[in-house]
Amino acid sequence: MTDPSSPNRFALDLRLQRFSPYLSIKLSGNQRMVRCEIRKKWLVLQPEEFVRQLLLHFLIKDMKYNRNRITVERGVAVNGEPRRTDILVFDQQMRPFLLIECKAPKVPLTTDVFRQAAHYNGPLRVPYLMISNGRESYVAAIDYEAQDYQLLLQIPEWI
Repeated sequence: MTDPSSPNRFALDLRLQRFSPYLSIKLSGNQRMVRCEIRKKWLVLQPEEFVRQLLLHFLIKDMKYNRNRITVERGVAVNGEPRRTDILVFDQQMRPFLLIECKAPKVPLTTDVFRQAAHYNGPLRVPYLMISNGRESYVAAIDYEAQDYQLLLQIPEWI
């Protein structure tokens, strides 16, 4: 994750800003709203939601992930406590494939953010875990047998 003393070779720049023109944005009263194409509803355009929506467009347009296999803010019980995953992608057999934790652009991606995503992943056991603040992203392949992970230099192909 972010190390202030040296650049990290595993940080991915997905150039998410290029998807901004694809977002449907409107004003409702004094609030800017964005339409989530997955949830089919208008949401307050908070910084984290902006990152989430850009990532969804990236996954669908660039990575060719099936939009019908993506859930957003899905509820999951972690140690009996209700939590919500930011983005959860399922493979063609509807098994959890990729869990993504989104943060606002100003939030640094630290090992604590990765641990949060890993904590949410406990009951899901996805093969790939990702964190992103829109400016940089990290993705890891999880090895459950070895209780380890390997940071990757690219987003996994959807299967």
